[in-house]
Amino acid sequence: MADLKIFQIIATDKNSRARIGKLQLAHGTVTTPVFMPIATQGTVKMMSCDDLENLGAEIILANAYHLHLRPSEHLIERLGGLHSFMGWQKPILTDSGGFQVFSLSTLREVNDEGVKFRSHHDGTERFLKPEDSIRIQEALGSDIAMSFDDVVPYPCTYERAKLAAERSLLWAERCKKIHKRKDQLLFGIAHGSIYADLRLENTLRLINLDFHGYAIGGLSVGEPKVAMFELVKLSTEILPREKPRYLMGVGTPADIARAVALGVDMFDCVLPTRLGRTGTAFTSIGKVNLRHAKYADDSSPLDPNCNCLTCQRYSRAYLRHLFKSGEATGPRLLTWHNLHFYLRLMEQLRDAIERGDLTDLVSELMLLFPDSPDD
Repeated sequence: MADLKIFQIIATDKNSRARIGKLQLAHGTVTTPVFMPIATQGTVKMMSCDDLENLGAEIILANAYHLHLRPSEHLIERLGGLHSFMGWQKPILTDSGGFQVFSLSTLREVNDEGVKFRSHHDGTERFLKPEDSIRIQEALGSDIAMSFDDVVPYPCTYERAKLAAERSLLWAERCKKIHKRKDQLLFGIAHGSIYADLRLENTLRLINLDFHGYAIGGLSVGEPKVAMFELVKLSTEILPREKPRYLMGVGTPADIARAVALGVDMFDCVLPTRLGRTGTAFTSIGKVNLRHAKYADDSSPLDPNCNCLTCQRYSRAYLRHLFKSGEATGPRLLTWHNLHFYLRLMEQLRDAIERGDLTDLVSELMLLFPDSPDD
């Protein structure tokens, strides 16, 4: 898979760094900017693969850490790879597991060789090296694999952030050296926490390793939004124009729009599915929290400007009833709507780039979804 054919920019915005691209992958072509629904354990919670296809998802994200622990990459490989195993024949990106080891496991030791941790399932002690992460992802057969990285929390000291950035770079080099699968792209992940000098140096050195694409990692972990977007801007200004850029774990509709304007191409986030399962919907009039009593007798659709199946058929009152009654249909219908909203958002952003009025859409979304705690 020659680099020149992997990613092609087909349109740009005249007032920002935003662009529309075509990303050629083994299981299909993805149009960017793109949002990847999260299928951590080989499934998007509450959704089937048929649902995702009907919603128009082009690529999903699964996690190597979770699939390694259960059911194991060896079983999945024997059964034909992750696409066959889960019944999804479009592209898949697998996260390397670095963040999950950091966030879910009781760490025993992190050193330049790898990470010793205890499984959050059964407490068994494991040791994961960068080479192991790549072998797992190659066995899974994803279209895009991510390099293994050392993720630090916010806040963290300059010294810890520097150590993690250096270690992630060392691991990225080891990942690239061992990666052999020709039908799978490998992305490097830039780090440096909130320290601009660390992130600048780390990104430049990562570029020299010449990955198929690049992720901006270690953000959206609690740092101020101002700092996050300053670092995204710094990153996109130096990352290669001809390669895809992925901002990991972001975010709200407004966050995604702002990052698109800075030149980011790929996104993932748990918000649409997680909030959908707890009764909150993203709509054209802002977030709607169906737990509020005011919706108990509201016969209007969830979003009057949405044509998804949830909004076309069910009222806010009925959806609230499902949640209050503990019926699984409620979380499923709101998850469907939220994913529809996010996937249509990406269409709207691409249309705005083509028209040249992305700035107006970004401003609208920032007013509609201001930074605030979740409802």
